[in-house]
Formats: sequence, structure tokens, C-alpha cells
Amino acid sequence: MTKTSKAPHGLAGIGVPLFWPLVATAEMAEQGLELYAKNLKFLAEEAKINHELSPKLATPNQVLLDLRTMAFRDYSRPGADGVPTIVDAPYAGHSAMIADYHRGQSLIETLLANGIERPFLTDWKSATLDMKDLEIDQYLAEINVCVDELGGRVNLIGLCQGGWMSAMYAARFPQKVASLVLAGSPIDTSAGDGAIKRMVHALPTSFYEELVAAGGGLMRGKCMLAGWKNMHPEEHYFKHHIDLYEHIDDPAYLRKEETFESWYEHPLDLPGRWYLQAIVQLFKENRLAKGEFVGLGRRLSLKAITCPVYLLAGESDDITTKEQVFDAQNYLGTEPERIAKKLVPGGHIGLFMGSRTLKETWPEIARWVSRNR
Repeated sequence: MTKTSKAPHGLAGIGVPLFWPLVATAEMAEQGLELYAKNLKFLAEEAKINHELSPKLATPNQVLLDLRTMAFRDYSRPGADGVPTIVDAPYAGHSAMIADYHRGQSLIETLLANGIERPFLTDWKSATLDMKDLEIDQYLAEINVCVDELGGRVNLIGLCQGGWMSAMYAARFPQKVASLVLAGSPIDTSAGDGAIKRMVHALPTSFYEELVAAGGGLMRGKCMLAGWKNMHPEEHYFKHHIDLYEHIDDPAYLRKEETFESWYEHPLDLPGRWYLQAIVQLFKENRLAKGEFVGLGRRLSLKAITCPVYLLAGESDDITTKEQVFDAQNYLGTEPERIAKKLVPGGHIGLFMGSRTLKETWPEIARWVSRNR
């Protein structure tokens, strides 16, 4: 496994890629935006060299739609019918492999084994320079294309950032969503007392705009990764998500370690405009929870969501606090008896790819989706 490099000065305290710039002030003050921009060129060349290690999904599938923002992947069993289920993967710095990590340890595989016979996955693409001005609206619109392709009514399982995107979609098109799962999803970003909430207000919007400008209009994934490594050194981080019986000398362990590295070390670039919308409108201003976010031409109210909703949070999640997930119930239009909630041991990534949560929690969620569709 690649050894963890020491994080730059000024990155201590937080590590989620989407929020790395929140704590980069000291680094930027010392080195300047010009050096930052030069480093991006070096990192781009490094990515080309290591392209053969790019992450690969574990479960057989076919690309149903190849769209500008994503490859929409079909995992359906032959001859399956019923309401399809879309797993909306996070678009916050890493690929959709978080939902289909490894044979025997995959969310998609778990869903298939527990009654979800028509699962689909949003495999988001890394942003290229011609995508730098894409907004959240473009991503919502392409989700809508996928839903219509499947017949116009789906279950949505939103993971982390995919959760607030799924909640937006359900608020914009409530008649198209049969059930909604929000796992580790920051819906009420003002809730709780997490590090991100405290730090997101620490720097002016102009700071983030300068970072995007230094990235040529993109928020570069390789630079965001530096903060993640600082918070979660990978030689420890990987071990949180494997079965306890697997030993370091076990070939299965080594294969999972290599697979994890292929995902972890190959982050995605984000459109600068999309990134700034998320930082300002969602995390600084909390517009989604307040009913003030405008999506595809309409102000979105979470009260429009009346379908069954399942809320999943991690007890020690330092990326999305449990309050940011569970406080969604205060804004939804869904009746309280149709809202399920569960707090599970562990942190953020373990919610989606950890062996314990996949074995103990996601089968229950899959059966819940099957009952409520």
C-alpha cells in the first residue's frame, strides 16, 4: 500500500475532501496560490502515470446511459421487475466504488441479496475543464433523465452528498420517488456541533473562489485528498472496514487493501461552480433545510417529500454528524410513523463500505425499501 504522506502545515483537524480548503489557510498563506496552481500540474501528471490503478466496480453491470455527468449503471437481475432502486453515490471527491467496493463487501451486492432486484448506480465522472461551470441543476436534470428512463418512479438511496442531492430531487419531483434512504447525508447543515459546521463559516466566500480559480475553474481532487489523509491515515483507516477474521497475510486482506487504495488514491475533480454552490448555499446558508434552495426553477421545500424515509447515521461520524442526518425529520412532510431512524457504530465511510454495517444494517434497509415501494 502507498505510504501516507505527511499532510501540509495548516491541514490539521479536518479531512473530508469536499472541505479540505476550509483548513488550508496557513498553507496558502505560506506558499501562495501561484505555487498551489503549479502543484496541480504535477498532480495531473501523477494521475496519468497511475491511471492503471483506477478504481473498478466489484459487481457485474452494464452502462444503461452514458451521460455528461455520470455513467448510469444497471445491476438488475435478469427478468426482474418492480420499482427500480437508484443508489445515488457521493460526488464529493471519490468515485462510486464506495457503493460497490469488493466482492463479498459491497452495498450493491448486499441490496441484491436482500430483495432489491433492480438496483442502479450513479457513477459520477470526474469534472473536466469544459464542465467547470456546471451547477447542481445539471446534476439534478441528469438524475431526472435516469428516473424517466426507468419508468418515472424509483426508490432513492442517497449516500452522503448523494443524500442531499436525492432529497433535492425528491422535493422537486415527489411523485417520482417511492421511498427515500438518507445515509450519512447532511440535510440540516446547521445542526450539531461538528468540525465542518464550525469551520465552514471561518473563511469568506472569496477564499473558496480563489481556490477554484487556482484549479482552472475546478476543485481539484488530488489536493482535496491531502486533508483526508491527514485526518484518517490510510494504514489505520482501511482496517476499520474489513472483517475482523481477515489477517494481514491473508490474500483476501491484501486484495481488499489494494482495492481500497485504488479508490482512495484516485479522487475526482469537481466543477468549480457546483463546488461553490455547495459551500455557500448549502453549508454556509443551509438553504435546503430552510426551503430556500432553488432547483430546476423552483424553490424546494422538504415538506413536499411525503414518501417513507429511512435515516441512517454513524455514531462516531466526524464528517456528517448524526444531528445533520436525523434533524431532517423536522423538515420532511412524511408522517412520523413512516420515518425510520438508525444510529450505528462507526464513522462515515463505514456506513457505505464497512463490513459490519453491510452485514448488520443494510439487509434491514433493503427489506425496508422492498416493503415500502
